[in-house]
Amino acid sequence: MTTLLRHTDGTPFRDLNHNGTMEPYEDPRLPVEERVEDLLARMTLAEKAALMLHGRMLPGDQRILPGEHEPFPSGAQLIPDRGLTHFAMMAVPDARTMAQWNNHVQDLAAAGRLGIPVTLSSDPRHGFTANPATAHTGGGFSTGPEPIGLAATDDPALVHEYAALIGRELCAVGIRVAIHPMADLATEPRWARISGTFGEDPERASRMIDAYIRGLQGERIGPGSVACMTKHFPGGGPQEHGEDSHFAAGRRLVYPGGEFETHLRPFEAAFAAGTAQIMPAYAIPSGSGLAEVGANFNHDVITGLLRGKYGFDGVVCTDFNAITGMEVPGVVSLPPRHWGVEHLSVAEQVVLTLDAGADQLGGETDPGLILAAVASGAVDEQRIDASARRILRDKFRLGLFDDPYVDPDEAERVVGTEAGRALGREVQRRSLVHLAGEPPAGTRLYVEGVDPAVAARFGTVVDTVAEADLAVVRLRAPYEQREGLLEQHFHSGSLEFPAPVRVRQLPSHY
Repeated sequence: MTTLLRHTDGTPFRDLNHNGTMEPYEDPRLPVEERVEDLLARMTLAEKAALMLHGRMLPGDQRILPGEHEPFPSGAQLIPDRGLTHFAMMAVPDARTMAQWNNHVQDLAAAGRLGIPVTLSSDPRHGFTANPATAHTGGGFSTGPEPIGLAATDDPALVHEYAALIGRELCAVGIRVAIHPMADLATEPRWARISGTFGEDPERASRMIDAYIRGLQGERIGPGSVACMTKHFPGGGPQEHGEDSHFAAGRRLVYPGGEFETHLRPFEAAFAAGTAQIMPAYAIPSGSGLAEVGANFNHDVITGLLRGKYGFDGVVCTDFNAITGMEVPGVVSLPPRHWGVEHLSVAEQVVLTLDAGADQLGGETDPGLILAAVASGAVDEQRIDASARRILRDKFRLGLFDDPYVDPDEAERVVGTEAGRALGREVQRRSLVHLAGEPPAGTRLYVEGVDPAVAARFGTVVDTVAEADLAVVRLRAPYEQREGLLEQHFHSGSLEFPAPVRVRQLPSHY
């Protein structure tokens, strides 16, 4: 832990560079901009390059398999070895353990030359979806509906209250960047990620996005905020044929009816709410008039549209492993999602990403990727400074330079309380659609896919359709089973029920 000293006037400060003097970047009284500029001037190019990587981390650096199979380079080791200070948590244990892990990695960072604190981030964790690429469960957090359920409430005040709960719980364990919300519109019914959106109506989605971001961040970002990384600009919903952009079949976005502008509207709400960060889409915005390359590499998307038209000056972090893919030795090899630039070398893709205007490379952990771009002459250090400045600004705004530590006891008290779970259940109830009317007393019910004990509260449950007055059949939505460790988690493809289900008939009196 960094030594806490006092200035000659009594001001307490963290001695981040270990010299016993309160430097401007260590001075909590100064404006964020002054602190950023002072620190930036002290950083080497290698330190700036490390700042521009947003890697992955497992608490305790757990291994997926025994022996030598490690899914990623040791997150904890990347801090002293390569100077990385941004990590997406791939798993979260109980609140106390997670809080202790945060404090451990902050100690590692504090031992560095400049003591730049770690920023921990996470995909959604408060719903029911468990997909290793998009959302996670665990950690004992209060649970509620997925975003599509939040949208079903059409109650911005309730969504704001629930998002504020999410923010308190994440903050308590040390997670300070939310890699959500998704501002994508669900205009393609075959797409596997609709549950993570706020639906297809741009007006409702905009209301929900506004409430969600303000709930997590507050009206302005500060030490109690969780910064939002809104995704997937310029709108990852209209996937061609409904295929997901994690895979080559989903490499294109399409806009039937010329509805490109419609898909931008929820992002406009995110900008108005002050979203701190943006993640571009993997896919190519085909037919939009923008360059025909993936949004992560797309100058038209990031510099032209996002920074130019909308004036966004926050952090832009690419979607993860667009450039190098991800290798889990002995388990799976996931190719890069470099749609539209597959023909370029890794070095050329890095240059293209930086030229497009991205600040961080999601999933990457090798500072050499950025250092090589500068050494080649294709990228100058001023361009690196522009990104480092934005990244440092968020660390300062979140209060991490002044106190990145959390209290494990407080984390246990805050996470998963009965009040938090009760709010999650209330939001879940509000998200349900109630069909008016109930069956008359004594109605004989035949059910499939429904708990018979629950159905028995509304009538007499019978064993066969022939005995019943009313049949309630609940079916799982159809999808095409895919191969591959990751792709099987995405329920994509045809929505047509198989023939045995389509031709099934109930007795004539139904």
